[in-house]
Amino acid sequence: MSLRIVVCVKYVPDATGDRRFADDNTTDRDSVDGLLSELDEYGVEQALKIAEASGDAEVTVLTVGPDDAKDALRKALSMGADKAVHVNDDDIHGTDVIGTSAILAKAIEKTGFDLVVCGMASTDGTMGVIPALLSERLGVPQVTLLSEVGVEGGTVKGRRDGDAATELLEASLPAVVSVTDQSGEARYPSFKGIMAAKKKPVESLDLDDLGIEADEVGLAGAWTAVDSATARPARTAGTIVKDEGEGGKQLAEFLASQKFI
Repeated sequence: MSLRIVVCVKYVPDATGDRRFADDNTTDRDSVDGLLSELDEYGVEQALKIAEASGDAEVTVLTVGPDDAKDALRKALSMGADKAVHVNDDDIHGTDVIGTSAILAKAIEKTGFDLVVCGMASTDGTMGVIPALLSERLGVPQVTLLSEVGVEGGTVKGRRDGDAATELLEASLPAVVSVTDQSGEARYPSFKGIMAAKKKPVESLDLDDLGIEADEVGLAGAWTAVDSATARPARTAGTIVKDEGEGGKQLAEFLASQKFI
């Protein structure tokens, strides 16, 4: 039986754009371009490497998001993933990480899996807790924040690099793993891969397909909420210090006034 790998990816607002909140204090996704989260590209890359080493594996990319989230799936498919699953439902709007993990877990169970691969965090929410939540909901072990990962037989093995030590970890499959941005550069989609991605299957699911009630997710079912948000003030001109022998002293006084020293 081939190894079934599911990679969770996210469609996020471009970090170089003017990101802001909408009137309901959720992320305004209409005013800025979106793309596949850069950190999730590392997850796709490691899933593809595991599949290539296995010789008999299928890589499915999974996302929860609006219509435009298909762009993130197409990017992953053009990198080499075999198929995609897109969970899209108007009632998902405003869902927090707890609700998102519930949706992802149901979709993963429906798809079937031996290994779930995630990035270390999303580049918008940056919470990094989805792998742990999926591990709990799916009832399988988690091996997270890996800079190196591989599968041998029925075991996933990896290396986690910390500030003071390096850990060698392993868990029996099925399992959930997450990989860091130190795990290896993601491949660039080739023209052939981009053209092939257009023909790869993308399955669409909604909450009914997953057996999830609308009040369990969305803003109504969220465990967390943004009460208010204030736009960052416009950048002002900096203070110019003209060094006439007292430049160092003036710099020190400025740093002290800002409590930097």
